[in-house]
Amino acid sequence: MADLLERLRAVVAAEHVVAGDAAGDDYARDESLTVAPTTPAAVVRPGTTAEVAAVLRVAAEQRVPVTARGSATGLSGAAVPRPDGIVVSFERMASILEVDTENHVAVVQPGVTLASLDEATAAAGLVYPVYPGEYSASLGGNVGTNAGGMRAVKYGVTRHQVLGLEAVLATGEVIRTGGKFVKATTGYDLTQLVVGSEGTLALVTEATLRLYPRAAHTATVLAPFSALDQVTAAVPRIVGSGIGPMILEYIDKVTMAAITGNVGLDLGVPAEIKESAPAYLVVVMENAHADRLEEDVLRLSEHLVELGALDIFVLPPSAGARLIDAREKAFWVAKAAGADDIVDIVVPRASVADFMAKVAELAATHSAWIPGCGHAGDGNVHLSVYQPDPEQRYKVMRGLFEAGMALGGAISGEHGVGRAKKRYFLELEDPVKVDLMRRIKAAFDPHGILNPGILFDERSET
Repeated sequence: MADLLERLRAVVAAEHVVAGDAAGDDYARDESLTVAPTTPAAVVRPGTTAEVAAVLRVAAEQRVPVTARGSATGLSGAAVPRPDGIVVSFERMASILEVDTENHVAVVQPGVTLASLDEATAAAGLVYPVYPGEYSASLGGNVGTNAGGMRAVKYGVTRHQVLGLEAVLATGEVIRTGGKFVKATTGYDLTQLVVGSEGTLALVTEATLRLYPRAAHTATVLAPFSALDQVTAAVPRIVGSGIGPMILEYIDKVTMAAITGNVGLDLGVPAEIKESAPAYLVVVMENAHADRLEEDVLRLSEHLVELGALDIFVLPPSAGARLIDAREKAFWVAKAAGADDIVDIVVPRASVADFMAKVAELAATHSAWIPGCGHAGDGNVHLSVYQPDPEQRYKVMRGLFEAGMALGGAISGEHGVGRAKKRYFLELEDPVKVDLMRRIKAAFDPHGILNPGILFDERSET
């Protein structure tokens, strides 16, 4: 240990290399509900790509595990380190290197937060559209998990916005992929291999991100329905209407009461509708022109009435913004209420009703309570699982994942596998695909030092 710290301090200034316990508890955890915090052997805070490369060369020579850390807002345990490992924290590499208004791109270091990028792009009349619900999240973490969020129905997820990367391999070699262009057919797409790899293939030190013109006007429409299957049936119709919503969310009755109560928000929904509406659809529209937005909201409202909405509420701007903010805080509300686990399963959006029927069946079978909400526009279902018995909870979780995959979906829509869902991933995913992923991992990281235990069992990485 003393030798490792000495080697690290030789390549990064001594004040930026800290032995595990001295670094404090924050580096031991992320926001996962089920992955226990682990204090690493050391925390290193590099300031340059060259320092990251030097740290990885030391780690490779001594076969020391390395875990990258941004803001640690992840929900799957991918930022929880090994006790014998190094945390590479990117808090010092938090500069926006460029906002290119001609090419509509931003070039950022991994420690840049969504909040700081949003402030910088707003000044240029542009926007980075991925918002996974926590503006303190870092762009490096978003790239690592392929973060999504409510705006994915219009803009897609992180991988659709990452045009290029600078990354350091486990050997300490530095590569650049992609660039300020939107298409290329030159060999394998290494950018997209790294996006979503949860720190297991390389450490990202710079990202080139696609930007869009920032719409001047938005409107939030709230539509209560008398049945959840009416909500899920309405979603494909709305997406196919050509209206082009920016956000299309479903929220069940219990979750709506919890999230609005958490922030003290009264949406003006009459008591009789609250009683008869087990589910809500929330639609946010945006446009550069106020008159066109008004026309779109009118068309949307007509569609919703035809699709069976009990009523239509076009929320005042402040209430609409507060509702979206409250929805994004749903995880914190569930955590405070004692949720035992969470899922972010994704299914084809037309299959959400079938999936939710299976959710109800599993809840009844295993005496669990499973409320939730979700990105209805892209089929990403977020559920909180309340079942304290580990054996029963495992059956619930596996059943949920099996049901989602049977409908053509995937275990994780945006949080990643990490440590929290690794067991289910290895049990349920096609073993041929898993073996191919292991071989890709070995090509990028021959000694298995980058985030071992994430995605695969560690014995499979050596």
